[in-house]
Amino acid sequence: MKRHGNLWPQVTDFSNLLLAARRAQRGKRFCNNVLKFNHELERELLQLQQELLTHTYQPGPYRTFEIFEPKRRLISAAPYRDRIVHHVLCNIINPIFDPGFIHHSYANRFGFGSHRALKKFTSFARNSRYVFQCDIRRYFPSIDHEILKSLLRRKIKCKPTLNLLDVIIDNSNPQEPVCDHFPGDDLLTPLQRRHGLPIGNLTSQFFANVYLNGFDHFVKRDLKAKQYLRYMDDFALFSDDLGFLQAARPKIEAHLSQLRLKIHPIKSQIVETRHGANFVGYRVFPNHIRIRSSNLRRARQHHRQLQAGYQAGTSDVQSIGQSLRSWAAHLNHADTWRLQQQIFSQLVFSQPAFTSD
Repeated sequence: MKRHGNLWPQVTDFSNLLLAARRAQRGKRFCNNVLKFNHELERELLQLQQELLTHTYQPGPYRTFEIFEPKRRLISAAPYRDRIVHHVLCNIINPIFDPGFIHHSYANRFGFGSHRALKKFTSFARNSRYVFQCDIRRYFPSIDHEILKSLLRRKIKCKPTLNLLDVIIDNSNPQEPVCDHFPGDDLLTPLQRRHGLPIGNLTSQFFANVYLNGFDHFVKRDLKAKQYLRYMDDFALFSDDLGFLQAARPKIEAHLSQLRLKIHPIKSQIVETRHGANFVGYRVFPNHIRIRSSNLRRARQHHRQLQAGYQAGTSDVQSIGQSLRSWAAHLNHADTWRLQQQIFSQLVFSQPAFTSD
């Protein structure tokens, strides 16, 4: 396996920092921290470049908050200048790793994404009798730092680049507690090994793909699964042979244990595709696709919040329109013509009338 060196000049090149800043601010150009940084953009980037070149760069503190979509998750938002550094790294190392990913790994890759994953999932489901769907339990909080670093070193040998990767990994803030034991562990091993990556980081999403890439190849090469795909920590194997999928489960669990991961005992099941299967917010049936009920409930709640914000004058037409267009695009990937007519006909945005004395 080829290992790549001499990456540091590319990582720290000013043009790479400028490109990283442009990518980091997408959709956030008018946020206060971005506006403040951009007011002295050249000076800020030169300062960041100097810190990288002198190996004095240190990440700032995270801002954390919880979301419940659909389950409780701890989201960590890094300071804006740190998000630029994440892009600085990914601009250079992502092209090194991406060609080694299997074709049906869809998360956080240019030209892939959830809707393309849904299309392939639907194709597999409609040509197979059974699907073995798996969800890795508490994936991001479980990612082991020592294992992750060893996987990065299989492709990268540039010491300064590896040091920066280590700085980002080592400065991960505490995540949801995980205390799983694996073969060879003693009582304290799970507490002694550092694990967990902040979900909100671009680097964390990249690391998550690297972490499971070897597993993807194991499923394709060793298990000989012809119909397999993965979207982040959700993956699925399809087959007409029930015995093949049943035999695959313990092998998958054993391989994942080498990464100190476990599949969710309830969400990971073998089902007949004719009964429908959930994937990336949709439920796929042999002849149609529906939006999952939980997604629909959250969307309706969000629409009520948009209406309340508009009536209170705290939400503008542009942001509301962007949100509704995004939801309509999501609906368009399912059989939802009547549902869209119902949803959007009931959406009324009004502001209180102002009266003069």
